[in-house]
Amino acid sequence: MSKIIHIGTAVPAYKHQQEDILQFMQRVYANNAADQRKMKFLYHQSGIQKRYSVIADYSKPVVDWKFYPQSENLEPFPSLEQRMALYNRHAAPLSVDAIRNCIAGKIPADQVTHLITVSCTGMSAPGLDLQIVDLLDLPSTTFRTSVNFMGCYAAIHALKIADAFCKNDPAAKVLIVCTELCTLHFQKEATVDNITSSMLFADGSAAALVTHNDHALPGFEIENFYAEIIPRGKRDMAWELSSSGFQMTLSGYIPDLIEEDFDQLVHKALQCCAVHKNDIAGWCIHPGGKRILEAVSNSLQIDNSSLGDSYNVLENFGNMSSPTILFVLKEMMKNNLSKTNKRIFGAAFGPGLTMETFIGKMIG
Repeated sequence: MSKIIHIGTAVPAYKHQQEDILQFMQRVYANNAADQRKMKFLYHQSGIQKRYSVIADYSKPVVDWKFYPQSENLEPFPSLEQRMALYNRHAAPLSVDAIRNCIAGKIPADQVTHLITVSCTGMSAPGLDLQIVDLLDLPSTTFRTSVNFMGCYAAIHALKIADAFCKNDPAAKVLIVCTELCTLHFQKEATVDNITSSMLFADGSAAALVTHNDHALPGFEIENFYAEIIPRGKRDMAWELSSSGFQMTLSGYIPDLIEEDFDQLVHKALQCCAVHKNDIAGWCIHPGGKRILEAVSNSLQIDNSSLGDSYNVLENFGNMSSPTILFVLKEMMKNNLSKTNKRIFGAAFGPGLTMETFIGKMIG
């Protein structure tokens, strides 16, 4: 078995209130008073109070915009090359901030044996992994691997890889860092997908230090993983490259699919490790949006208060894609519930439609 020793998080410098982002988006998407009222209603129902971005423009007056053109139609609209240049400038320093927060007081950087980088909002070669090696002065022998373009569930996939490394090598000290700059990929066409994405997504980074369970430090022991694909949701959540950035498909049908299938998925995951639903003391659910969390509550027939940490992360950070589930788990690892040696069930959702889960508990 493996365990998470610690989780560190970081966000960019620019904090945007949801109300200020609404003003930016209304200028772009709302052609009349009726559209403005609709957007205002949606934003006020989002469950989000603030989000972070590497771009300052989202809460600035037009005359202070630096990334987007100060033109009525946002032309010339930023190209993919411009967005990737900003990703390459900001992703590695943000990742390093999260990593330092993660390993401080736990291990020195030169003891890291494996580095797993996770991102679906930018890529290049040499990429984020080598930038991190340089900035942290990690050993040149560090084993590196990258998880790309898997979306919001990718952190759990990375934990699976780390678990395999630790089972194979009890001396392994695996560092996972999930970094997403979702706000780079704002699209100006007033489609339902674009409007929904602009309302939910944010930037952030989370790092997790994973070791073999024999390691002396206390941590969150991972007992089991389970995943399923819902083929009929394949077209309802997607993430594709375009010349003007990455484009999200985010169907309103996703919460319905989750509500219909999630309880059965949980049942199968629990069966795999002979655990009963009543043994679960906490639910670590990816806050993909308020409707997602409501769908999980309805499917499991639990109170919304059982997902308090997920709602808090959504309120204060929005949906940061892959780092978000680690933000939630970090909070759960700190609270009293996680220290009672009872199990936590985690789940995240992404393109496919894919559902990834884990079960674990605090030990030590």
